[in-house]
Formats: sequence, structure tokens, C-alpha cells
Amino acid sequence: MNSRRTCVKQAGTVGAVVAAATAAAAAAVSGSALAASHTAAPMAVPYKGPHKMPQNSKLLSIHNADGSETLGAVTDGGVVDIRATAQKLGIAAPLTLHELLSGGNTDALNRVVAGAKGSGVALLSESDITFGRLFTHPSKIVCVGLNYRRHAKEVGMQEPRVPPLFNKYNNALAGHNCVITLPPKEISTKFDYETELLIVVGKSGRNIPEADALSYVAGYCTSNDFSSRDLQLELPSGQWMIGKTLDNFAPIGPYFVSSDLVGDPNKLKIETHVNGELRQSSNTADFIFNTQQMVSYISKHWTIAPGDIIFTGTPQGVIAGMPKDKQVWLKAGDKIVSSIEKLGELKFSLA
Repeated sequence: MNSRRTCVKQAGTVGAVVAAATAAAAAAVSGSALAASHTAAPMAVPYKGPHKMPQNSKLLSIHNADGSETLGAVTDGGVVDIRATAQKLGIAAPLTLHELLSGGNTDALNRVVAGAKGSGVALLSESDITFGRLFTHPSKIVCVGLNYRRHAKEVGMQEPRVPPLFNKYNNALAGHNCVITLPPKEISTKFDYETELLIVVGKSGRNIPEADALSYVAGYCTSNDFSSRDLQLELPSGQWMIGKTLDNFAPIGPYFVSSDLVGDPNKLKIETHVNGELRQSSNTADFIFNTQQMVSYISKHWTIAPGDIIFTGTPQGVIAGMPKDKQVWLKAGDKIVSSIEKLGELKFSLA
């Protein structure tokens, strides 16, 4: 039960309101709407200004006591609770990363952060925060397989000619410090880590040239394409989708970091530790297909949209790449730390 609360699934309920036949019914509907928005930031006309991607931003998700998951902005003095501060300042700011990326109202977010010290709302310490999910319902979760040269070599496969694509579903999304509850043994027993750079799309595009691809990227995160190898590789037909997208098999976090703070995404150190032991250590310079190539290739097949996320493959050092006699699969109680330079350490455990 505790792990379910930790890897929280946000259930946003939307009620359909039909035209009331009487003034009394209309008043009742209005009253319920006000009650539902009691903890939200000030209501406003939907933002229609210029769409801007975040800059100079390091954001996290706060799992609030009411079950919602809203933005926090990391500053030198502490974490700004965007919802509480926006409400205090009377600013209609985006409260989730999805709202920020899809709406583009970066200016309002910046005003909240800038006004935080004088708002009377205390800055938070990360140690006191229960982390929520940065992403809850992206329109697309695209994954690139076999994208590091040394990883292709360790598993005995040729480097692909084009990026191999597969997908995860929203049920797999989880946050920093979550607990992944493993499925029963009759379903799977061979669990593996895959630390990956996550690309976060910031604006819509189709058939994007490689030269322009980075201008469509809002930022990056540390992520883990957690995998069931027996489901993925040992069933008669090979079930990549099943092996990759069981509940909570896509932890992401702790931060979203805007592109300008990251710089070149193709030169980032990437590591995995399991129970304190270093298992993966590489650099995104070992990509077979770099960030620009992945974004461009994916956009030839679908229109990418703000909030879409792209898992970019994992480096050498996974359990599946070890000799059979040395493969010790992950189990309940194990603690995994995925880290990427400039993006922070994503921590999660298994139960």
C-alpha cells in the first residue's frame, strides 16, 4: 500500500456539466465548481500569449497532501512551491510541467519564482518534499533501443541503420524516490535497469531537419527504462512492449532541467548504481544516433508535441549483457540510482 502511495497515480476527475433547467440547479453547479478549485491558483482567461519554452529552469514535482502533483522550482535558497506561491501572489501560472510545456506561459512561472521571497510562502527543502511525477499524461512516450555503441557490442548485436523505436504507456510513469512493486514470479523474474537520458519536447513539429532539432527540445531528465528481460526477450514472439511498460516501469526525475542549462546533450556522463555498486558508466558521446538525429527521425513519422518524451537508450553494463553465469537479476529490496551529469540522481527501490 505504501509503494502505491509513493508511486502515486494522479486521477484527475472531470465532470461534464449540462445546461441547468432552473436557476437553482445552475447555482448548485457553480458552487461545486468553486469547491473543486479551492486549492488551485487564481482562475484566469486561458493564456493566449506567445508560446515560450522554459529557460534557466530546474523544476521538480511535489506530491501534495491532497493527492495532486504540482511544480516546484529549485533555487539557490530552496524550492519554490509554485501552487502556493502563485495563489498568494494572485498569478495564474502553470501548475504542472504539462501545463507549462503545452501552454507556453513561461513568463507567469518566472514571475512566481521572482516574487517568491516576498510572498510570505516559505521555501521548501528537498529533503521535506514527497516527489510526484514530472509527467502524467504525455501524448507520446517514444523509446529508442540499442543506441550506444558499446552496449550493442556487449549484447552481440549489429549497430542499427535507423533508430529502433518502441513505446511505453502512461501507466509506467513514476517519480523520484518511488517504489516499484514487482509483478508475481509467474509473470516475470528477470528485472534489469537501463539508465537513460530523457528528451522533453517543447514545441510541435513534423519532418524536422537535424540542424533545427535541438530548438524543439525544452529540456532533459534522468530516467530509467526499467525492463523485464524474460517478457521482452524470452517469449516465443518477443514482447518488447510488455517487457518495457508494466506499472511504474518508467521512473523519471528528480528534475526537469531546461536545455539552456544542459548545453550539449551528446556529451553527458551517465551512470547506474545498484545497492551502492557501480554497474553502468558511460557518456552520451557513445550514442549511435545523437539527440538531433533521434528527434529528426521520430518527427518524420509523427508530429511531435510539447510534453512528448523520448527515452534515448542505455549504455553498456546492463545485466542482460553479462555472461549467463553472472546474470543476477534485480529483486525486491534492491535500490537503484540513475545519474546523468547536470540532471541529478534518480533514486528508486524495488518491492
